[in-house]
Formats: sequence, structure tokens, C-alpha cells
Amino acid sequence: MSMFCYQCQETVGNKGCTMRGVCGKDENLAREQDLLIWLSKGLAARAVAARKAGLAVPADTASYLIESLFTTITNANFDAEAIRKRSRATVERLKGVALPAGLDLPLSATCFDSSDVAFAALAPTVGLLAEAEEDIRSLTSLSLFGLKGLAAYLHHAEALDAVDEKLDASFLEYLALLAEPPRDAGLLTDLVLKIGQAGVAGMALLDGANTGAYGDPEITTVSLSAGKRPGILVSGHDLRDLEDLLEESKDSGVDIYTHSEMLPANSYPRLKAYKHLVGNYGSSWWHQKEDFEAFNGPILMTTNCIVPPLEGAAYRARLFTTGAAGFPSAVHIADRPAGKRGSGSRKDFSAIIALAKTCQPPRALEQGTVTGGFAHAQVLALADKVIAAVKSGAIRKFVVMAGCDGRMKSREYYTEFAKALPKDTVILTAGCAKYRYNKLPLGDIGGIPRVLDAGQCNDSYSLVMIAPALQDAFGLKDVNELPIVYNIAWYEQKAVIVLLALLSLGVKNIHLGPSLPAFLSPTVVEVLVKNFGIAGIGAVDEDIKAFNG
Repeated sequence: MSMFCYQCQETVGNKGCTMRGVCGKDENLAREQDLLIWLSKGLAARAVAARKAGLAVPADTASYLIESLFTTITNANFDAEAIRKRSRATVERLKGVALPAGLDLPLSATCFDSSDVAFAALAPTVGLLAEAEEDIRSLTSLSLFGLKGLAAYLHHAEALDAVDEKLDASFLEYLALLAEPPRDAGLLTDLVLKIGQAGVAGMALLDGANTGAYGDPEITTVSLSAGKRPGILVSGHDLRDLEDLLEESKDSGVDIYTHSEMLPANSYPRLKAYKHLVGNYGSSWWHQKEDFEAFNGPILMTTNCIVPPLEGAAYRARLFTTGAAGFPSAVHIADRPAGKRGSGSRKDFSAIIALAKTCQPPRALEQGTVTGGFAHAQVLALADKVIAAVKSGAIRKFVVMAGCDGRMKSREYYTEFAKALPKDTVILTAGCAKYRYNKLPLGDIGGIPRVLDAGQCNDSYSLVMIAPALQDAFGLKDVNELPIVYNIAWYEQKAVIVLLALLSLGVKNIHLGPSLPAFLSPTVVEVLVKNFGIAGIGAVDEDIKAFNG
């Protein structure tokens, strides 16, 4: 096979992409990513060894590796040259970490040759299938993909000046372990749960960074209509990038629209204070070919969720990337100069603003509004009302339907599931999975909307926080005694770290779909079923009966 990747839910046959990724990456890009990941494990191992020996390590090592892993997340960066450049930089960093003689290190920690010849020889040998034993490969893949999801959270938090040195040290330690993982399934299972615990801490760090910078999300009605002025469409997840663009464009005569996972930005007080942030345009990430074509103006991809545009697509010339995102034909906006947020250090978005001024206004795709802003602070503010509704029987069940959207027809399940839920059920959601049901007329229960949207997949901490808060309010000993069930849709690695975070908190009986991850071997699935009650999804009617049983 020319490549192998099974990190996303849409992988071919739910086994693995072996010729070309469903995401659009080719074998060359896949190998470049495999090489960067292998070298990143080596740099982590070298840094951990140096620290244990009492030697200095560059202070930005964790930050650098966090961005490297984020760069390899599904649909983030399709620029093979940019990945190769980062691999070369990683080799230079390996050379820069001094160690005592005689240490037994993984090969990836001693790779000092960054020539094209060396890389061409290494790249085909360092992918996921380098580990031949299925169960070990399954657990190390689960660990790696969890760390990729954690990297996304930590990268966004750092953009807002939030860094936790202990968490960074844990990230390095866990990544280093994967450079030469233990051959013991029990130890690797413990590692998975430790990564889940780090995921909870990472979510908390990002939540504090977001709310500290932009205020607690408020219940907000967001327009879905198109205006009459030229616009810029912002997709991805990075709120700091959106803030920089809003500040630079505020007197330009250009409107700013959010797309897909950026929708929740409209609920932050300090972002929605910009009057030219006018609403949300389009749907979830996989609709972008139609959404971006109709938008007419430039599109800024701040993070993952790029669908490679076709050669003849008109919007191809209007696509910009920044941060960890990349596409070969897109203009890449350089990182902001070093400096704290608020110091005036911003990215230069002048090129995208100038292009927007020459474009026609967006073509209307839909009318109406959608409501969001139900992060944990807002839900807990309604706690008395929620608890009273539960005690009176008006609310019988909460269903956590968080996670990702995707292209597969099987994902229609989540729309039909939401429609079929009893009217005394409230949906708690975060992530782009909500686009399967957030525009349905599901009504409310005593003024409490039946869909409580906590925000991005990055905001899943809100769903983590709501459960223990309700547990305390009801005086329950176990979070699993709550009238909450979990029916989560997954697509990429941020959903993996959310799952591991929930498992580390002791949450059981999570249903995961539309298919269980291909990287879970039958033995690992058996362990997850036995210890945590993990299950897949089935027919809508049968699942609703089971959830309400």
C-alpha cells in the first residue's frame, strides 16, 4: 500500500485509507505527516531525557511540538512543502538538545540527517503500520490521536497567553513514551486514561482563556442571512485570529461572517461587540464547497476542516490560511509577531481585507436565526430552573449529542434521532454535529430550549462541567446516576480527546458513531465495553428505547 491512515471516522471501509485519504491527502502528504509525527516523538523523547539529566531544553519545545501535532490533525494542512520544512526544523531542534553519552534513545531521537535522501528512505518506514502487533498499535494510535486533540486545545489556549507548564510537561512525557512505547497493554491503557485526564485540564485551560479574553458566552440569537456589503468568511476554530481580523477590519466597510465551528464566536460579549460581525453563513465544514462558492468574498481558514477545493473552483483564488492550516494554492497569513494579546501584536490581514473590498456581497443561502451561547456558566445560571424541571418531570432526560459532522449518509441518523426524541428530552451539544439538528423546530420546555448549544468542539469542557454540577445539585454519589445519556458523533482527533476525557472522569455507557473508530482493535473494544460500557449506534427507534429504558 502507498499510505496508511485511519485517524478519522470516514476512513475507507472503516479500516484505513491506503491509496489516497478520504480527506483529500495523497500518499506524499501522508508520508510527510508520518515523518513529522515520528520526529516529533523523537524530539519529545530527547527533551524528556535531557530534563531528567538536569540539562537545559529550549523553553518553547512543548509549544513547538504542540503545533506540530496540530498541523497533522485531519483536514488541517495539505501543504507537503510546509510539513517537510517543519520536519527539517525538528531535526535542527534534535541537534540542539545536548545529552550525556551512553543513553539508550529511540532512533527518532537521534535522527540528525534532514537531507531529501534520508527523508525519502525514512518516510515509508515510520507510519502507523511500523507497529505490527494489532493491540499495541491500537492503544498507541488511541494515545497519539488523543494527544493530537489535546494539542489543538493547548495551541488555542497559548494564542490567548494561557500556558500551563505542568500540562506541557505531561504532554512531552506522554509523546515521548510513544517514541518507544511499552509492550504492555495495561501500561498503555493507563497512558490512555492519563491523556484523558490531561484532556480535562487542557479543556479547562482553554475555557478559562476564552472566557478571560472574551467574556462568558451569552444566550445569543445569530442571523443566518446575507447582508448587502462585501464580506469575509471565517472558518475553523481560532478566536484570536477572528479578533485580530475584526479589529483590523472594523472601519473597512467589510462585514465579517462566521462559518461552521466559528458560529459560537457570535455569543462572546467582546466579540459580538464588533458591529460588523453580522452572523453565520452556511453550514458545517463538509458543505464548504457550496458555501464558499456562494459567498463571493474571501475565506479565512484558521485551523483544520479544510476540504481541498477542486481545480476549477472559483473560490480557490479567494482561500486564505493561517496558523496550523495550509493548502498549496492558498495565501498563508504569517504568524503574529511575538507579544502578549493586548500588546498590539496582531496578524496582518490587510491582503484579505483588500480583496474583500473588490468582491460582491454574499449570495443568500438561507434566512432566519439560530440560538447559541449555552456554555457552562449560562446553563448553571439556569440551574434552579433546570433542576425544578427535572424534579417536576417536565425534563426527563438530557442527551449529550456533541462531536463532529461529516459527509456520510449514515450521519442522517443524528437528525432523525433528534426529531424522534421525546419532547421531555433536552439535547446538550457542542461541535459541528449540531448542524444536523440545531435548525429544527424542537421548541422548549418551560422556556428552556430543547437544544442547548455550548459552542465549538473546543468548548466541550462545558459539557464536562455541567454533569458534575448537576450531580452535586441532586446529591448523587455517581455521575452515572444522572438522567444524562451520551450519543456522540465523532470525526477527528478532537473528538477522541473528548472521549478520553469523559472516560477519565468515570463517565460510562457512551454511544459513539456513526461507526466505532477503525483504530480500535477487537480486543481494545472488548476492554472499553467491559470497563466503560462503550457502544456503537443502531436503529433510531431502538436506540431511543434503550436510552430511555
